[in-house]
Amino acid sequence: MTCFQADEWNNFMERLTCKRETAGWTSEENVLHLRYWASQRGQTLSRTVRGMMYYRRALKLQAFLDMASENEILEGYKAVAFPTEEDKKSQKSLYAQLEAVADMKFTYVATCQNYGIQKQNGDRRATDILNLMVNNPSLRVAYIDEVEERENNKVKKEYYSVLVKAFNNHDQEIYRIKLPGPAKLGEGKPENQNHAIIFTRGEALQTIDMNQDNYLEEALKMRNLLEEFKEDHGVHPPTILGVREHIFTGSVSSLAWFMSNQETSFVTIGQRVLASPLKVRFHYGHPDVFDRIFHITRGGISKASRVINLSEDIFAGFNSTLRQGNVTHHEYIQVGKGRDVGLNQISLFEAKVACGNGEQAISRDIYRLGRRFDFFRMLSCYNTTVGYYVSTMLVVITLYAFLYGRLYLVLSGLEKSLINKAKVNGNFPLEAALASQSLVQIGILMSLPMVMEIGLERGFRSALCDFIIMQLQLASFFYTFSLGTKTHYFGRTIFSLGTKTLEPFYKRDTGSRVSWCGMKNLGGQFCTGFC
Repeated sequence: MTCFQADEWNNFMERLTCKRETAGWTSEENVLHLRYWASQRGQTLSRTVRGMMYYRRALKLQAFLDMASENEILEGYKAVAFPTEEDKKSQKSLYAQLEAVADMKFTYVATCQNYGIQKQNGDRRATDILNLMVNNPSLRVAYIDEVEERENNKVKKEYYSVLVKAFNNHDQEIYRIKLPGPAKLGEGKPENQNHAIIFTRGEALQTIDMNQDNYLEEALKMRNLLEEFKEDHGVHPPTILGVREHIFTGSVSSLAWFMSNQETSFVTIGQRVLASPLKVRFHYGHPDVFDRIFHITRGGISKASRVINLSEDIFAGFNSTLRQGNVTHHEYIQVGKGRDVGLNQISLFEAKVACGNGEQAISRDIYRLGRRFDFFRMLSCYNTTVGYYVSTMLVVITLYAFLYGRLYLVLSGLEKSLINKAKVNGNFPLEAALASQSLVQIGILMSLPMVMEIGLERGFRSALCDFIIMQLQLASFFYTFSLGTKTHYFGRTIFSLGTKTLEPFYKRDTGSRVSWCGMKNLGGQFCTGFC
């Protein structure tokens, strides 16, 4: 436990002691409070739910400033946020009006296909999800329910998509929709999206991963972001509003720092260039805001086919672009993101991304994009998706050829004779070409975009200091091996025409929990979101 975490622990114990003295908490309540406190300091569903609920708090605060009288504003927002029992029961009170506005403009659906099975088996995780719904009344949970029905003296399994909410410390069913066949035919995450998108409402949809977080000050800007749907962004109106991410796991370890810096450069300066002027930005699993009406009538926001849609998120961008959509990028709002912090986790993530790009290379979506793009946009699309991994693979193959060629020259004695002959003839370029090269240079080159991004945001002096510290911590070797990992799995996917042989690696990455959040602009723009 670091000093900062120790301070948080001391503050938590002080708050717990005060509440126990005033309210007489039992030991079980203390344990639940402790579990909730610990969950906020990890990449958990509880942290994501808390972050998304900031949208509701922001909407209530903005509605208070719009609707409150002068005397109520002088009394302060806390007087409304913590009302008396009479104000809660009164339908004409300002508190009731704010609650109605928030309920009308915001909905949040967390999808968990296994919630029904966990509840039947008495799994503790189902109780934890129920506690989340009780603590957050606006939270809804969608899951797959398997029911055995008798038809013509035959027992047949039927599958339903069910939406539940908390009511009197129990889950209450809201909707039940019969599915045409069994669930989990495709990848886990997009299957969650496809079966639960019917429970969302409104005109805008935000995708939220389970390892993400949010901040109240960012939630206050959502109304401004939704107005971008009405702005002029070119020939076609925007269908996906790209949002940057804040990687909050960089302080865990040196590897996490390397990964967070690399990811930060991709989600900021990389996305900025992809959106404008290249116009080839797609969807990369970020908290992007979708035009829900556009996408729900054009095949949804992700593809769930096994083997070919491991990176299901980018196919949403392909789908939007092929149907004359427009993907933009906006940096005045950001959402927290937790990345992998261990070497094994980072390797698995790199393998997943590389396999996903290999699947894109053999998919018909890239073929259709290439046929419909103009020449310059086609080159930009190739260079920023499949082409990056192709060039990386060529670099690694060239390095192998170079190293084995040098080994052959040394063992056969040809190198010594060639160097002596070059010195006699004065052929200095040949002597320079035969000189040893450092493979670490590749790792240094991979960190240049990251240095540029840090320099733009915090100054080039800070970027230079971070770059030197990272080199002392052997970041170049990390990026070099990362390059090799990408090449290996990209090549295996291309040569095996899919990721069937690698499926066990990704079962942990296609988990069953996905979250959705949504809201409606107080000015009339409706937004619903999910992940």
